[in-house]
Amino acid sequence: MKHAELRSIVHNVADSLGSGIGLMIGHYEMDVYGDAERSHERAITVDFLHGVIIEGEPSTSLVESVALYKTAFADLCSKAGGSIANVVEAKARFWSDALNCHFTVTITDRDGHRSATDYAGIPGQRVKILDPLGRLRPRPSAQA
Repeated sequence: MKHAELRSIVHNVADSLGSGIGLMIGHYEMDVYGDAERSHERAITVDFLHGVIIEGEPSTSLVESVALYKTAFADLCSKAGGSIANVVEAKARFWSDALNCHFTVTITDRDGHRSATDYAGIPGQRVKILDPLGRLRPRPSAQA
C-alpha cells in the first residue's frame, strides 16, 4: 500500500471520529473535541493501530469508540488492498482553537516513511497556505 493511500485511510478514520458521527463503527455518543477541551493538555491523541488514547483525559464513551475504530481501521486497510501489517504508526491528535477544530494525522509505514499532515474543520480538510506566488495550496506534510 502506498504511503498516500495509508494517509487517506487514517484521515478517513480520524475524520469520522472528529465528526462525532460514528457511522463507521455504529457508536454515536462521542465528542473528541469536547474531551480535548476538558483535558489538561487541551488535546486528545488517538492511536488507531492499537485502539487506545495516549494523550488527554477522555470520557468513557470516547474510550469505547476508539477501541471500535481499531477494527474499522483494519477493515479499511484490507478493503484498500493492503494490510494492517504495512502500518507501524497511525495516530491522530485532536484540538480546537477559537476559530476551528484541528487534527494532525501521523503515520509511519513499514518502509520507514513517516509523515504528519494537518487538517482543520468538520469535515477535516488540509490546512492551506500561500505559496511564493500568492496562490493558496495545501500545506505539505511534514516528513521525518
